[in-house]
Amino acid sequence: MSEQVGLETNIIKMKSDIPVNLSTKDLHVWYGKNEAIKGVSLEFEENKITSLIGPSGCGKSTYLRSLNRMNDEIQIARVTGEILYHGKDVNTPETDVYEMRKNIGMVFQSPNPFSKSIYDNISFALKRHGIKDKSALDEAVETSLKQAALWEQVKDDLHKNALALSGGQQQRLCIARAIALKPDVLLLDEPASALDPISTSQVEDTLLQLKEKYSIIIVTHNMQQASRISDYTAFFYLGNVIEYDETRKVFTRPKIQSTEDYVSGNFG
Repeated sequence: MSEQVGLETNIIKMKSDIPVNLSTKDLHVWYGKNEAIKGVSLEFEENKITSLIGPSGCGKSTYLRSLNRMNDEIQIARVTGEILYHGKDVNTPETDVYEMRKNIGMVFQSPNPFSKSIYDNISFALKRHGIKDKSALDEAVETSLKQAALWEQVKDDLHKNALALSGGQQQRLCIARAIALKPDVLLLDEPASALDPISTSQVEDTLLQLKEKYSIIIVTHNMQQASRISDYTAFFYLGNVIEYDETRKVFTRPKIQSTEDYVSGNFG
């Protein structure tokens, strides 16, 4: 799958026939004078889960946030290189970032539902995008909650405040909120790190179902989680990607010693 791996090139290309809907070419991210991402080029296949792993501070969350321009919100951040969504570079001043995020949704580390009803959490963005018809909103709310495996638990309490849900339910509501706009890429930054094992398992099961419709890119510190749910894994270290391959190969036959040390718990 990989043509080359290693710090000397940091450019990894896929050889699969599966279509790619998101990729980066020579992506650099600076926070002031600190270069957090050092020219990363990756391609992400449709309907696959890709895990981004690596030690704290290695750049994986920074890279993830770059994929839908979240680093724009940080005053000292500067991003160069290409972010290609279906072949079009969206890392340009002309890009409508708000419109782009309809296609590249994001779920954050801690559940962050609005202090609104379950229904309004999902319908809010739809209304902002011009959907006013109640039947269309009702259908979108039901569909996204079903896809997030939450419908059966909340269908009789749609007007209950979302903050009354459990942590795991809140996170699945955030997933439902993200997919209500029908993106085809879903970014998740450690979505289960604040959850108990049962809720974590429910979120993982949800993601495995969602990959039938979405490309999923997830940052995780949980090696077991990466090995359980992802098709591909990229190992970040010091702002570089030093290995990117099928998950089973990364965890059983890594090409780089640092990768083997990290996934086996002998890193550092």
